[in-house]
Amino acid sequence: MLPYLLMAVLYAGVALLAALEAALASFGLVPYFAGLRWLRVHFITLGVLTEVIFGLLPALVAVRAGQRRPEMRWDIWSALNAGLITLLVGIPLMNGAVIIAGGTLIFVAAGLLWKQLRDLRALGQPGPVRAHRGAPDGRVFYLAGLAYLLLGILVGTGLWVGWGEALRIAVPIEVHIHANNWGFMSLAFAGLMVDLYPSFTGRELAWPRAIWPIFWLMTLGALGLVLGPWLPSLYFSAPGLVLHLSATVWLAANMVKPIWGDNFVRRGAGIWHLVTAYAWILAPVLVAPLIILKVPGFPGAGIEQNAPQALVYGWMLQFGYALIPYVLRRALLPSEPARLGGNWFSLVTAHAGGVFLWASIFVTDYQALLHGTAYALWVVSLAPVAAEIWRIFRLGIAAIEKSGQPGFGDQVSGLPPA
Repeated sequence: MLPYLLMAVLYAGVALLAALEAALASFGLVPYFAGLRWLRVHFITLGVLTEVIFGLLPALVAVRAGQRRPEMRWDIWSALNAGLITLLVGIPLMNGAVIIAGGTLIFVAAGLLWKQLRDLRALGQPGPVRAHRGAPDGRVFYLAGLAYLLLGILVGTGLWVGWGEALRIAVPIEVHIHANNWGFMSLAFAGLMVDLYPSFTGRELAWPRAIWPIFWLMTLGALGLVLGPWLPSLYFSAPGLVLHLSATVWLAANMVKPIWGDNFVRRGAGIWHLVTAYAWILAPVLVAPLIILKVPGFPGAGIEQNAPQALVYGWMLQFGYALIPYVLRRALLPSEPARLGGNWFSLVTAHAGGVFLWASIFVTDYQALLHGTAYALWVVSLAPVAAEIWRIFRLGIAAIEKSGQPGFGDQVSGLPPA
């Protein structure tokens, strides 16, 4: 999985530069470049987090199924990264043919990964690590999430060539965002928490029997949030919102309860990056009714334009802060105790960036200043994480040169035997 991690780190560096460009453009120090707003989002979603997820899931699912770590699938890696590079060219140019080519390659990569994860379960025997009391492992979340990713890719690629009209999608951009965010990312993150939480904390989730209900609430909630803007109909959006929010709160409570009595500082900032990041899911949910009802004077258009940026940097990027250093330690420094990434500075500044971006939506007199400050805070929040990743790479490469590449191995899950 090391090639995936290398690409994830590369895209994280590009995402840092893109966030810096957004801050400088808001302050009027550099010109604004059309198309970069959506590229900034895709650097993190498809570039950073999808690379980590694609690289991690086969090994993780194999361990849970009692199988050996699968060989590197270069066909999946090549299709994913060729598609990403093609999209990075096509989006700023608004070139439909190039975007379709990139979307098709990523669609193929996601489809191949879905089949690989499904076959790992079909070929495997029960492993030494079993879900608690019949609760599922993360695999069901990954398969459902990848199904939503395939839908999101299909709709997103079609934004540029009118597929939405052919599929009778009322609001294609919302269907694309909802399928990727509420479908793919939400379910993939939830699955990772189910599989890896014990290794992060040394504790089991508070209510393991709640995993199945959380899975169905989140999956059906995402379906409602996709069908709502597709039809369009509040009869799907409203229940979908309630179901998805209920699953998210239940999952967060499962994570918080076992560690609530621990020393807050000694536990470290990494787990709180993961837990508190969910606050940025709640923000757009709380204002959604006001947008739907079109309350006079409420900046619905500004929220629809900027909320995805706050969601990506506030929620998804914080998962990357915690998860990427953890996975890199497992892959490159297996002799070191694995721990989540991030520190208190990155935690505070990441959340402060979200606060300033939301403030820029409502305080229009200082919108540019607040908007630029938000991205500046996100840039500085990345600094300690970047330094941490650089240290891991430096030590890991030195270890590889001395003794050969360490394997990710069966210890990837970090879970105790059943």
